[in-house]
Amino acid sequence: MKKRTKIILSVCLAFLLVIGICGYAYMSDYYHADEIALEAMAYQTDSVQTEQDGNVSWFVPENPTAGLIFYPGGKVEYTAYAPLLRACAENGILCALVQMPGNLAVLDANAADGLQQKHPEITTWYIAGHSLGGAMAAGYAAAHEKDFDALILLAAYSTKDLTGTPLRVLSVYGSEDGVLNRESYEKNRANLPADTVEVVLDGGCHAQFGSYGPQDGDGIPTISGEEQVQQTVEAIAAFVGK
Repeated sequence: MKKRTKIILSVCLAFLLVIGICGYAYMSDYYHADEIALEAMAYQTDSVQTEQDGNVSWFVPENPTAGLIFYPGGKVEYTAYAPLLRACAENGILCALVQMPGNLAVLDANAADGLQQKHPEITTWYIAGHSLGGAMAAGYAAAHEKDFDALILLAAYSTKDLTGTPLRVLSVYGSEDGVLNRESYEKNRANLPADTVEVVLDGGCHAQFGSYGPQDGDGIPTISGEEQVQQTVEAIAAFVGK
């Protein structure tokens, strides 16, 4: 009996070890921020300062008019979104870029907890995310609808019903996106308010919302990453300014 128990325990331990190794390998394989992103993280100007606070990077403009909390895409190094958020900050939007455990927002969907309290002077807040990060941001917004003015989805959709909330929604994706599941996007469109603003970036792809290079399965963009970020920021600034 003891021998049988030892065998069972050994098998269980071996199984857990395999799961642990596979999980580690999965999370260790991710898209790294490129040099452009690293420069955007390190760059300091009189108009926008970068501040590191634990697992959150703040992009702080001189006179912020609104705040935005950003969830990065799945298996993407969070610093890859520095060019996008720095550009938003240059438009007067205080931005919080959240680092996720294992580069997966699903492992910390409540990462936005307490961030608004860091800047009580800001009274208008938005939550945004790219791809998986967008889905997690949508879920968080659904559970904290009174804390945000709006939700911004980049190549993402909401599986939570937001139609009964006061949230405004901006949805942006590229025409050449090969990663976003269009069938699921259309199916979940019913979860968004009727006045949702949708912006399709002509020539844009999935990966170029961040700065981490090509992504497996993505389409071929006909605009540069810089152009896609610029157009995205213009859409966000126009939406925030309403």
